[in-house]
Amino acid sequence: MVIPALNEADTVADVVAAALADGPLEVVVIDSDSTDATADVAARAGARVLNWREVLPGVEPVDGKGEALWRGVAAARGEVVVFLDADLAVTHPGMVAALAAPFADRSVHLVKADYRRTFRGEPTGGGRVTELTARPLLRLLFPELSHIRQPLGGEYAIRRSTALELPFVHGYGVESGLLVDVAAAHGASAIAQVDLGERHHRNRPLSELGSMADVIAATLLQRAGVPGCSVDQRPSLSTIIAA
Repeated sequence: MVIPALNEADTVADVVAAALADGPLEVVVIDSDSTDATADVAARAGARVLNWREVLPGVEPVDGKGEALWRGVAAARGEVVVFLDADLAVTHPGMVAALAAPFADRSVHLVKADYRRTFRGEPTGGGRVTELTARPLLRLLFPELSHIRQPLGGEYAIRRSTALELPFVHGYGVESGLLVDVAAAHGASAIAQVDLGERHHRNRPLSELGSMADVIAATLLQRAGVPGCSVDQRPSLSTIIAA
């Protein structure tokens, strides 16, 4: 499994521990040049920590979460790659196992977590970009995916063979891009959802959400073929590395 991390020393150890509690598996933390103790904390928690420059060393990194995930797929070796965000404030054993379980069905290529997002102490109200940008655009442009309740969630899993064939948007559009691309390649029925209960993330201030919404909107519009909409993305890894 892969955890992308940038300056998440306060939470990454608990995320690693929750993943390792699900049994013997390799937990890879892709550290995107953190300036805090993220790498050391993750390593002490039991993760294999790779600076993103160590993965595909001939390719200079570019900024963005999608870049870390792309390199994480390159570093992973299992049949299924499970992603968890490093900033989860509350973690528990069973997340990795739950996300991996649906792959017993060979027709499943992507599994998204479904959960309730807390906000400022309230049980709901989180996921503002999800509810105000991603889901409305999915309903309009990709109605076959309108049932996906957490399209931007960072807890999900994908067949590595599938991920190797897909481009990865550099930044926060990576999840919406993968969602649409998996459906285009394998059908919406190839995407499963599992209930992980309630999730607690660090809620970002509104000033940081505008740029996030911009790239997510651009990704979905570009995938829909809207002229003039483009996003920066990495090519499929299959064009660069051997599986």
